[in-house]
Amino acid sequence: MVQGMLTAALVFYGIAIAISVLRVIIGPSLPDRIVALDMVGVTLVSSIAVVSVMLTTTAFLEVILIIAILAFISTIAFSKYIERGDIIEYRRDD
Repeated sequence: MVQGMLTAALVFYGIAIAISVLRVIIGPSLPDRIVALDMVGVTLVSSIAVVSVMLTTTAFLEVILIIAILAFISTIAFSKYIERGDIIEYRRDD
């Protein structure tokens, strides 16, 4: 029973990731695309956690941590790009 629920959760996570990727591709504005990309990251992390529970292993915990950190940093970088236009600012004291 639990295995069936975990499999159903993975199917729903797959559908959510597909809808989010579609929103990233055809999103009407750049902020919508960034939110959808962040949603892909969060959904991917949670689906990997479900796979880890299904396989009864802790080997995927490092992968979850790395994907979560990369998703967070990319969201911050894209948000800064929308706000200012530059991600890395160079100061020149000429």
